[in-house]
Amino acid sequence: MVKKAELLDAAIIGGGPAGLSASLVLGRARKRVAVFDDSRPRNAVTRKTHGFLTRDGVSPGDFRRLAKEEIGAYPSVSFAADTVVSVTGTDGHFQIGTAQGNTYSSKKLLFAVGMKDRPLDIPGLAESYGKSAFVCPYCDGWELRDEPLVVINKGAELMHFAPLISGWTNRFTICTNGPDQLTIEQREELRRHQVPLFDSPIRHIDSSDGIVRQVDLEDGTAIPCRGIFFKPDLVAGSDLPRTIGCRLTETGTVAVDEMGRTSVPGVYGAGDAVSRMHQAIAAAAMGAAAAGAMNNELNTEAWRRNG
Repeated sequence: MVKKAELLDAAIIGGGPAGLSASLVLGRARKRVAVFDDSRPRNAVTRKTHGFLTRDGVSPGDFRRLAKEEIGAYPSVSFAADTVVSVTGTDGHFQIGTAQGNTYSSKKLLFAVGMKDRPLDIPGLAESYGKSAFVCPYCDGWELRDEPLVVINKGAELMHFAPLISGWTNRFTICTNGPDQLTIEQREELRRHQVPLFDSPIRHIDSSDGIVRQVDLEDGTAIPCRGIFFKPDLVAGSDLPRTIGCRLTETGTVAVDEMGRTSVPGVYGAGDAVSRMHQAIAAAAMGAAAAGAMNNELNTEAWRRNG
């Protein structure tokens, strides 16, 4: 239980892999930490988390449960099932307000708020998202290896993704769901690799129990497939980093250095909030790095005060 009157060493906003990893490092460093998490992770739509060493294939829910069990060995770490709605103050004394009307104080802040999906505007995509429609081949490509797939993407990002997905299957069709935004040279490149390309808008994605069967286009084309990879439309998981003054990148992520420091003294960022990698193990690594930097800063400040 978080004691509201207590000055925390670190407040972690977000309880995904980045926030949990950071809390483990800080707990082992004997720091007073609170993790604020509303239990609405973006990866809740998926059945399994892949690519995390020793936890390959674990469900997102089990991953969080196991992490909290391990972190529970360190009594200085607490969890608050609440949503942070405001952050103010400066390095050494930040004030945190929550949706439940609680207020807390902390010396340091870590934003591990991730990203969130905008509503999916392709009919039928929501029903298959996380079951047979995915965004990351590193996370889910193995399960769809050598299967006929549809890639929903366009423009420059498509020309990055097409060679990438070819490492898992060469049986894929591209649907740009409107103008393809490609150059003549790019279309010729896809033609040389015998990749079918359709720019007709998608009318509907047909699936059964979340397993896609075909993609139907407005021009009457039906494309049978066993899976989909699509470019998600993402926004920041929280506007709080911006409101406290953190510099953002052109892509909307929080700008940080190699140790997770933001442009605001005492404020750190980790995970999908600061990176476009969007892999659980990468987020956990960033959380651990940021926690190490936070702990070093806290220890150095205490050393100087007591010297």
